[in-house]
Amino acid sequence: MIELLKKFVREDEGISSVEYALLLAFVGSAVAASALALGNAVAGEMDEAATEIGTAVS
Repeated sequence: MIELLKKFVREDEGISSVEYALLLAFVGSAVAASALALGNAVAGEMDEAATEIGTAVS
């Protein structure tokens, strides 16, 4: 059992997996924030276009 724990501590492959997971979480958060901002911008432009069309039709 002691040898198994020593081997586990010496191996560093698990560290790279954690780093990849953190990088993926960061990139995913950035993509989500960008999509939210873009969605709000598009919604604002659509509202403005709807207002202009409503004004032109009236």
